[in-house]
Amino acid sequence: MSAQASAPDAPVDAPDSVFEGLKRFNLIMGVFHLVQGIAMIVLSTDFTFTVTTLYLRAVQPEEGQLFLEQNLQDAFDVPFGPAVALFLLISAVAHFLIATVGYDRYVKGLKNNINQARWYEYALSSSLMIVLIGMLVGIYDLSTLILLFGLNAMMNLFGLMMELHNQTTKKTDWTAYIYGCIAGLIPWIVIILYLVGAAQSVDTEVPGFVYAIIASIFVFFNIFALNMFLQYKRIGPWKEYLFGERSYIVLSLVAKSALAWQIWFGQLQPA
Repeated sequence: MSAQASAPDAPVDAPDSVFEGLKRFNLIMGVFHLVQGIAMIVLSTDFTFTVTTLYLRAVQPEEGQLFLEQNLQDAFDVPFGPAVALFLLISAVAHFLIATVGYDRYVKGLKNNINQARWYEYALSSSLMIVLIGMLVGIYDLSTLILLFGLNAMMNLFGLMMELHNQTTKKTDWTAYIYGCIAGLIPWIVIILYLVGAAQSVDTEVPGFVYAIIASIFVFFNIFALNMFLQYKRIGPWKEYLFGERSYIVLSLVAKSALAWQIWFGQLQPA
């Protein structure tokens, strides 16, 4: 069985000191996320986006036939600074839980080439990131935002399925990976459609920071997929599952920090 075709299913054989190092690493990353989340709340303005609904309503003129039309309504406001802080705080909580009450389960999973907590946390935090990016390009409809969140969450749950499924295979099964990539691509298609539509509007000028956010976070999201690909192809240092685990942790911090502070510099600074 070739290394290219085999799944990284051999149990991780590492001394306790390696896992203790990962414990400290998670604690440090948790502190970084927590500090940034608090800073985002303290430093940001009260800038909000209004989430809308667009349901049908029946209209009947005094003389005429009943017909249906779309009825745009404001649903609620989203305070953007705290929303940005939230995905940082979700990650902070996850890192602290992994390094404390969930440590034994974390180590047991790593020894079997899986980290379930990672995917559940990403399903929440990165899906919130996608929703906020969508709002920056003009996606305010509640139903559309729910779909963006759900599709991105499914992408991460397919990542969990990739690790779970390949616990029992001798050869890597890429089905969950492929479906996850498809699910994760759809929100970006919608976001880019809105971005292009705004850019083509004669009355709208898309701020430069929005382009920077979309480009940088799109790259980071794809690097996560690349990290998993390299793990399961067992290329270079990714032959060791724990190298991929460290890469996930670093990528998570960098991606969330990049999004948070690009939004702050572009939209949330006090006047």
